[in-house]
Amino acid sequence: MFIIQAFKPENAFWKYLVGSVIVIAASFLGQIPFSIAVAMKMFSQGGEMPTTEAEMLRYLELNLTLFLILLSFVVAMIALMITVKLLHKQKFREIVTSRPKTDWKRVLFSFTLWGVFSAAMILLVYYTEPGKYVLQFNPEKFAILAIIAVLMIPIQTSVEELIFRGYLMQGFGLLAKNRWFPLVMTSVIFGVMHIMNPEVKQMGYIAMVYYIGTGFALGIMTLMDEGTELALGFHAANNLVAALLVTADWTAFQTYSIFKDTSEPDAGLDIIIPVVVIYPILLLIFSYVYKWKGWKEKLTGNIVPPPQTSSNEIQ
Repeated sequence: MFIIQAFKPENAFWKYLVGSVIVIAASFLGQIPFSIAVAMKMFSQGGEMPTTEAEMLRYLELNLTLFLILLSFVVAMIALMITVKLLHKQKFREIVTSRPKTDWKRVLFSFTLWGVFSAAMILLVYYTEPGKYVLQFNPEKFAILAIIAVLMIPIQTSVEELIFRGYLMQGFGLLAKNRWFPLVMTSVIFGVMHIMNPEVKQMGYIAMVYYIGTGFALGIMTLMDEGTELALGFHAANNLVAALLVTADWTAFQTYSIFKDTSEPDAGLDIIIPVVVIYPILLLIFSYVYKWKGWKEKLTGNIVPPPQTSSNEIQ
């Protein structure tokens, strides 16, 4: 069982609070190069320091900005690996999967399924709604973008998945000794972490339905499949397609993508349909392929600690 791997005599919930602080601090440390680059440009060219997130994202060359932003996730990944090993005395694999080793076929299947679907939807909109997407393909800049994105976006998405669907999922499971509490907590926290995204500012807090709903879908994948592999593939495909194929002035990722969305964001069906239609269909596909059973127990049931671990040791 995935969550029960956290139930070790030397483990305790307070360690997850400390570990979260360590990873967050490492992430801020990783943002220092970006801040230095912004300050260097400001001092060399004059002018005022950008004050809004939108101004900050456009202040430097876009590929450089993307690289420097993603660099913070590399530092966070290193901190997470050290924290799991030294603070929790766990193998890093144990926050990835309950299987003897990471199932890369699952990662690839999820990545391919969601990547093909996402790309197809973008191309469908391009051909059926003329004017919404504008072609802005620049071969030289796109080539650099592709290298940065392919190498670093999977690290960014893996950090987020392993923190929320791995590390914190197990930590809240250790605290509550059930499955529904970590599912709810990690999904809500995941959504709230996106509250400062430009998309939320443009569309309003209704956009949080999408982020929290996505968190629930990823959490369900993890609990039903006893590992994060499907969530890892989904998240990597989602962000890679977004970075490479389409950008907009109001999105978190500002890139030299193939298309640019020039339409005004609509907090309507684009928010609701993925959560209430597409994600359930995706989960049913995974359920069919991987023969998921026992939905109620795996998503809401209690967790019985291993016999060798007393309740006093895990509180």
